[in-house]
Amino acid sequence: MKDEYEDFDNRNEKLIKTKEARKIFDDVFDKATLNIIYELARKKFFDEVEFVVATGKEGNVFRCKAGKNYYALKIYKIETSDFKHMTDYIIGDERFKETKKDKLCIIETWTRKEFKNLEEFTKAKIRVPLPIYSKRNCLLMEFIGDEESAPKAKDVPFENMQEKYELICEYLARMIKRKIVHADLSEYNILNNNEELVIIDVGQSVSTMHPKAKEFFERDILNLSKWFAKHGVKTNYEQMYEDVKIKNKTKK
Repeated sequence: MKDEYEDFDNRNEKLIKTKEARKIFDDVFDKATLNIIYELARKKFFDEVEFVVATGKEGNVFRCKAGKNYYALKIYKIETSDFKHMTDYIIGDERFKETKKDKLCIIETWTRKEFKNLEEFTKAKIRVPLPIYSKRNCLLMEFIGDEESAPKAKDVPFENMQEKYELICEYLARMIKRKIVHADLSEYNILNNNEELVIIDVGQSVSTMHPKAKEFFERDILNLSKWFAKHGVKTNYEQMYEDVKIKNKTKK
């Protein structure tokens, strides 16, 4: 058993390059999670886990490298995530009816849900990180940024806010056509990738059949309309709601 754990630690040292990243892995993630990371590396999804991009209550994001390409690895925490918050967005979504209520099952469902939502948004031509692979509590996707992760729109607003307002209204209309609601859309979940608008964090996104879908959609409109108005766009909740409705009607 001692040799097994020594080998485990050696692999950790070789694959996870920075002390900060290794500390987060060692302190937070269990052996099963780390074994998934090694499995992904063996399958050549990436060569190494370079550094931490973002940390949060429910999960952490790391930048991974494969040759000259970068990827984002999102790992959900099993012991410390807010399971009540997660179940609010899982229960009522008919796509995930069979979810059990134990911690691991909820996390696994949430990970699959985010992967599925990324696929659905991509099919609808809504700019999100391209999903690559998911297993258990690990989600591998496109890295958004150059050397560093692209900043959030709350920190770096877009140069042409009117143009991005029209785009986000278009995206919201496409979501409805796809029968999905983001359910947590604001400047905190939008990246400014060199003036490209990229929507992130779609794990909570629900089907329009969810009992709270309308409430979530209206909250998205309220958050976004306030932010765009703050940055000079002549809009408010009622105006943005109408703008999304018009774009939805004009779409084929």
